[in-house]
Amino acid sequence: MNKAELVLAVSEKTDYPKQDVEMIVDDFLDLIEQKIIKGEEVKISNFGVFYKKERLPRKGTNPSSGAPIIIPANNTAGFRPSKSLKAKLNK
Repeated sequence: MNKAELVLAVSEKTDYPKQDVEMIVDDFLDLIEQKIIKGEEVKISNFGVFYKKERLPRKGTNPSSGAPIIIPANNTAGFRPSKSLKAKLNK
């Protein structure tokens, strides 16, 4: 499901106009993004936690030459599902 499909599904389920739902979804995602960038966790009960994840430098291989390279450290977003979501996934 992409963002457009999510907006449409929420709009149909709630009978809110698609434009309003799209604005709410955009604001929701922006808030999560801002908090993760600041290094804060976003905990959504019975769903999971979004967090900033730091990757350490690591060894890699250049695919075109086969030469070893060092991949620099970087940051990414992580997600840890809640116990209830894990349980539902493993029914």
